[in-house]
Amino acid sequence: MSRTIHRTRNRYPFQAAMQKLLFIFCILAGLASPSSAQVQQSIPDKALLAEDLEKLLTDLSERYIYLKDKKTDLACIREKYIPSLDTIRTATGQVLFFEYLLYEFYDSHLILNTNRKASYRLYAPLYANTRQNKTVITQVWQTQISNLHHNIIGAEVLKFNGRPFGQMIDAFPTVCHDKSDEEIRNWIGNKILSGRYDQPRNLELKLTDGRIIELNLDDLQIRKDTTFLTSYHKQNVGVIRLNNSLGNGNLIREFDKALDALMHTKGLLIDLRNTVDGGDSYIARAIMGRFVQQEAPYQKHWTVEAYADLPPVVRTWVEYVAPRGKTYTKPVVILVDRWTGSMGEGLAIGFEGMGRAVTVGTEMERLAGAMQGFSFKNQKFGYRLSTEKLFHINGTPREKYIPTHLFVPKSINQDEILVKGFELVKRSK
Repeated sequence: MSRTIHRTRNRYPFQAAMQKLLFIFCILAGLASPSSAQVQQSIPDKALLAEDLEKLLTDLSERYIYLKDKKTDLACIREKYIPSLDTIRTATGQVLFFEYLLYEFYDSHLILNTNRKASYRLYAPLYANTRQNKTVITQVWQTQISNLHHNIIGAEVLKFNGRPFGQMIDAFPTVCHDKSDEEIRNWIGNKILSGRYDQPRNLELKLTDGRIIELNLDDLQIRKDTTFLTSYHKQNVGVIRLNNSLGNGNLIREFDKALDALMHTKGLLIDLRNTVDGGDSYIARAIMGRFVQQEAPYQKHWTVEAYADLPPVVRTWVEYVAPRGKTYTKPVVILVDRWTGSMGEGLAIGFEGMGRAVTVGTEMERLAGAMQGFSFKNQKFGYRLSTEKLFHINGTPREKYIPTHLFVPKSINQDEILVKGFELVKRSK
């Protein structure tokens, strides 16, 4: 499969970049090693690591469907990462080596299927935008945080663990993309806020009223739901809130029970603001099938197929939802935010694509594409790459979709998206 390489506009000098990369690898590997004897016993085989690196780079060049869209140079990755194989001393070091390589593509859907204590988390309970070297919090995970006492919407992130936040972005362990690029800088900023599992996440924030406060993200109480969903009705409007369960097939039965109990309502809200871990299209189609009386298109797929030395050929198709069970025919409103991820995003655009709902909320997690699992030749863990692009029926890429009713949060004192959802469903016909 042929690909076009996008050169970065500005790049660190080779020597400085390598010194930074090698330093980070050595420090993290050292932290993971209790003794020099154990370090010596656990040194990975460089030849095997080189095979795995080549396998990953080949899969990225041939199967990663967004490669052309990324401002990352595979030639740079080869030049910078191959020499650093010599620095890997532990199992932790080799995991971090491959993690950092994937970070070069600033794609939160592009991950290993393992991690270590020194790995970065997948997401944070807040989201920020970085513009012109200024990072501002634009959203918090309001449905899940129970003890946030300051309205930090609009607050500027000054420091992270005592270091100026701009410096943290510049020091992020990637070397083959342009960290002055706004899209890349924004992605890195949110990755830093996610933090490493084994390190604190202390923020110094400047609120919109000028006050400076300290916020420890690990002190926030994140609600842990023990049920697949939560359902209730209010003012003759039903509400079904999915509790990050789109990856568990048992959700289908629970959703059916909840919906059957709400068939009498005049409208329904489906809250997808806690689907951060995504899920399975089988489960999503089962849910959407309760809302149509005939087959309806909900999503478009696009990929490129190539075999041996044959020319690449584009393949595209539209996926449909079939009716299932008793149909709910009343108006439906879908609630979304930055923690609506992957299959949660697919469910939102699917409902709208079928003409069965409108969406209200903020931009979603923007996880791009349909995923496929891949294996290394020698590692016990593997990785996931996007191999298909996904689109709303109207042609909008899923990762660029904007809710029908785009909402800009202003305060944490009220669930403004939920209030707007009730308003919309009541006036829907």
